[in-house]
Amino acid sequence: MSQRKLRILIAKPGLDGHDRGAKVIARALRDAGFEVIYTGLHQTPEMIVAAAIQEDVDGIGLSIMSGAHMTLAPAVVELLEKQGADDIVVFLGGIIPNDDIPVLKEKKIREVFLPGTSTEDIIAWVRDNIRPRARAA
Repeated sequence: MSQRKLRILIAKPGLDGHDRGAKVIARALRDAGFEVIYTGLHQTPEMIVAAAIQEDVDGIGLSIMSGAHMTLAPAVVELLEKQGADDIVVFLGGIIPNDDIPVLKEKKIREVFLPGTSTEDIIAWVRDNIRPRARAA
């Protein structure tokens, strides 16, 4: 029996209305064989975590272009921890200053993808770094 497909949730937290990049990544991951759930615009961290748990995802890709990455991305990680779902891998893409990347990684954001990162590189990273979560029997 083959291993199930990875389930990845792509989310746009905050008030940012720019979702082209999120849609490109969602489609690229889907075309690479992953199951993808796209939550749409203007999601709160609480909405993202609730959807991730409900959809039983293995990873969450956040797309943030608004500059609120230092607040929103760590909030998602903290809420996952509170829900006992800290095994869901969180990664981030968007306009992120280089100086913020180490701080985000300290806050358990596993990877940060900047503008210009190829979809192939993101797909390879997901394949190499996200595993199916253990399921309750």
